[in-house]
Amino acid sequence: MSDKPFQHAKDAPWIFRTYAGHSTAAKSNALYRSNLAKGQTGLSVAFDLPTQTGYDADHILARGEVGKVGVPVGHLGDMRTLFEGIPLERMNTSMTINAPAAWLLSLYVALADEQGADRKLLQGTTQNDLIKEYLSRGTYIFPPEPSLRLIGDMIAWCYREVPKWNPMNVCSYHLQEAGATPEQELAFALATAISVLDTVRAGGQVPDEDFEVVCSRISFFVNAGVRFVTELCKMRSFTQLWDEILRDRYGVQDPKARRFRYGVQVNSLGLTEPQPENNVYRILLEAMAVTLSKDARCRALQLPAWNEALGLPRPWDQQWSLRMQQVLAYETDLLEYEDLFAGSHVVEAKVAEQKAGALEELARIDAMGGSAAAIGYMKAALVASNAERVRAVETGEQVVVGVNRWTDSEASPLSAGESAIETVDPKLEADVVAALKAWRAQRDNAAVETALTELKTCAADGRNIMPASIAAAKAGVTTGEWSFALREVFGEYRGPTGVSLIVSSDGDEDLESVRREVERVSQALGRQLTYLIGKPGLDGHSNGAEQIATRARAVGMEVLYDGIRSTPDEIVRRARESRAHVVGLSILSGSHLDLVQEVVRLMRAEGLHDIPVVVGGIIPPEDSLILKQMGVARVYTPKDFKLTEIMADVVKVVEAAALAEA
Repeated sequence: MSDKPFQHAKDAPWIFRTYAGHSTAAKSNALYRSNLAKGQTGLSVAFDLPTQTGYDADHILARGEVGKVGVPVGHLGDMRTLFEGIPLERMNTSMTINAPAAWLLSLYVALADEQGADRKLLQGTTQNDLIKEYLSRGTYIFPPEPSLRLIGDMIAWCYREVPKWNPMNVCSYHLQEAGATPEQELAFALATAISVLDTVRAGGQVPDEDFEVVCSRISFFVNAGVRFVTELCKMRSFTQLWDEILRDRYGVQDPKARRFRYGVQVNSLGLTEPQPENNVYRILLEAMAVTLSKDARCRALQLPAWNEALGLPRPWDQQWSLRMQQVLAYETDLLEYEDLFAGSHVVEAKVAEQKAGALEELARIDAMGGSAAAIGYMKAALVASNAERVRAVETGEQVVVGVNRWTDSEASPLSAGESAIETVDPKLEADVVAALKAWRAQRDNAAVETALTELKTCAADGRNIMPASIAAAKAGVTTGEWSFALREVFGEYRGPTGVSLIVSSDGDEDLESVRREVERVSQALGRQLTYLIGKPGLDGHSNGAEQIATRARAVGMEVLYDGIRSTPDEIVRRARESRAHVVGLSILSGSHLDLVQEVVRLMRAEGLHDIPVVVGGIIPPEDSLILKQMGVARVYTPKDFKLTEIMADVVKVVEAAALAEA
């Protein structure tokens, strides 16, 4: 196109993806095929929470969660349906799956074998980062050591059997959503990658001469927030730091093997419920931060829909996000130029600052013994950083258009009407459970038992888990059976909550005022006002619950928060034993109606009807009305971003309940 040194023939664009999957494998397959027909060039599979956490659809903890935030995949039959009509040999598939990553890859490979595909042509990525699950997303199962061992097994198996597959996708995405500063995001993600490479090197499954190949298949999944310059520089920092780590720490000589290979989902939790149409601009700016700089351009990009803060996006909403990518890649001249920021003194100075901060954090984590040993430190650091960010939004120091400034708004025709968001049929769960039982009834159960025995033996003996997992997939083993077999060997893990810190008021008059109210009401109650915060079900998005717990402690409440993944029975038992004055339930997975109803029912059965229940989450207005009809005292959604005001309201709820009982 040009003989100019700064311009060239147009580069190939990144992979266009849409993070998608819900309801059933059949409905998700129809969505995938439709999106591919619209120009999407890769798939990004969203699994539901039971699948992500290794439960079958009929497990007690799966109640209300089936098909809500992704597609349920319980066995090889579901995988067949999910990819019907999609040749895996010619597809690039990303699977957002962490603790059961080895299992979902085994199902995928088993299906590829059925299709007659050449394993060596399979391309894609498994998000397989358990450290960030302990820190932010919460879909972990096993303790750190066996989790790293499973990742090591996958890497060692993939480089031989599916060499084009990225078996490890280090994920800093959720770290940013949990409050990470750019320096923390860089350091915590890179520390995880170091732990994984150290695990592989120590495992002895990969010859020294092939270790460089393993390094070249490590990929990353990164968040891009709306602070455009900061995010662009962060990607350049990631690129430089990864190159230096592989060269200096691991002796990787080939520059191509040291490339920072990453995909992006731009910031979903930064999208706003008020004036959601503004999210379109946010998404575009975030996409530009990871595409404008050629030297640090993403390999794959998936954009959320503008209305994800309201609920599940419709196919049209996803199409709109896909079109944004296509306009950027095909209509602009972005891909025709060398790096636009090379030599910029502003960018170079910012990158140097970020790298220095990240290296300082990395040294601190190294001194603790690596990322697995530093989980408690990193979790507390994220909660503290997130508390600062929340306070900045509350005070207006950090402007969020439509939320804390310019809040008056015309009614949006885009979000009007009953069909403004996708809804999941409430009968879906029963259908999925029935299909699961039918699958178990028609399979060879003796073959299943043999496969599970071999799987447990491999886990206990330290043999690579992948061959036994693929054999189990072909025998008809279910997701829950696979994970519970390994639970028997490895045990389960409960991550730290990170909420032990107390926020200083620093003369904050509003906070001090609520603290005085807590003291007054506590005296009237005869003991400290006790707030039990629970996360029923499998939703691991704990950021909101952690910040509520932190602020409640700051105003003087006695706070009980045991972390994620509690059953309604456990929450009600805790409320009875602690004599809680109020129960707060945090649910962001869309399962609020089922789970809250069960908690309220059990509380009444236990004679705890006098304890008020408040609920927080992404809850549509019509569902808020239903919750209040169930007896819920308050419903808080993302538009209620001032946490101190929520605390003041909770105090009023407790006092009103006490007076009603008096």
